[in-house]
Amino acid sequence: MKTKDFNFELPEELIAQHPPLHRGNSRLLVLQREKRSLEHRMVGELPAILEKGTLMVFNNSRVRRARLIGLQEETEAKVEFLLLNNTDETKQVWRSMVQRAKRRRIGSRYLFTGRLSADGKIADNLIAEIVAEDGDFRIIKFDKPIDDAWLDINGHVPLPPYIKRDDSKDDAERYQTVYAREYGSAAAPTAGLHFTNELLGELEKAGIETAFITLHVGLGTFLPVRSEEVEAHKMHDEAYNIDDETACRIEKAKSEGRKILAVGTTSVRTLESAWLEDTSKPGCSELSCEHSGKLKRGEGTTSIFIYPGYIFKVVDMMFTNFHTPTSSLLMLVSAFVGREFVLDAYKEAIREGYRFFSYGDACLIQ
Repeated sequence: MKTKDFNFELPEELIAQHPPLHRGNSRLLVLQREKRSLEHRMVGELPAILEKGTLMVFNNSRVRRARLIGLQEETEAKVEFLLLNNTDETKQVWRSMVQRAKRRRIGSRYLFTGRLSADGKIADNLIAEIVAEDGDFRIIKFDKPIDDAWLDINGHVPLPPYIKRDDSKDDAERYQTVYAREYGSAAAPTAGLHFTNELLGELEKAGIETAFITLHVGLGTFLPVRSEEVEAHKMHDEAYNIDDETACRIEKAKSEGRKILAVGTTSVRTLESAWLEDTSKPGCSELSCEHSGKLKRGEGTTSIFIYPGYIFKVVDMMFTNFHTPTSSLLMLVSAFVGREFVLDAYKEAIREGYRFFSYGDACLIQ
């Protein structure tokens, strides 16, 4: 299977550079898998579109302000870092993406200047040294621990590279879901950006059930597919967590024949990774509901790569944004609904002027 088969032409003006004025005021392209039909709706119409009893599964990971600008010690040149995950308990050692990584050698040092916090205190200055290379990435060690409180003051919102502007104060709120709880993502699970507390309340009134899992978005989600053959692409590990209550609710819905609607590709990958083929080996030793044993509980990691030919085990419906050409995310959606149908739907969205990518409009695949 060729990576180029998942390419499409997108006018640059359709790449959303800002979120809509009001959260949730986005268009919704509904793809009907069986009928192979398309329908133009609005995200706010979801309570009327979805069947009562549907279980929506959201990713509640919270985005770190993980983009940092450092000054190289010798040249004072500005260098951009994106912290992906800390690799030790001290929170001093981090795997990072680094601007012009091939130029960043082991032993080079960088100064990160602390900003003034809201309470009038100046955050600590930090010095980091590159201590190891990890392919295209660098392992950096800070002279002091970095926590989320420090990043909230000193870091920048990690907007994706197709948003051609600096982050703003508005992005601190809008590039975060309203239900984000667990810090750890290097990018937002953007399908969730469309949901307001009001819409969640309307879904509940309409008999739509909700549940929350956690997958911390990292390289496994947004690293581009560079191989010529799709099958040669390797995903990176991402950490996830499913608590027992959520697992029970998902298993109960499956046993009752109710639809599981995954909000975002990260939710899809978590659920499909945690489903146990061998139910004689349950995901935890103490099972607390009669439906237990089919979904792995607790913490785990996934490097699952879903592309056409994959058989879905958990997810019946998908709510997602429009994805970049030749990306693993577009391949995942193609596995769910068919490559040709997806690309035809994207062509229709382009003709109708839909907004694409993180701050763009959405798709519902039924």
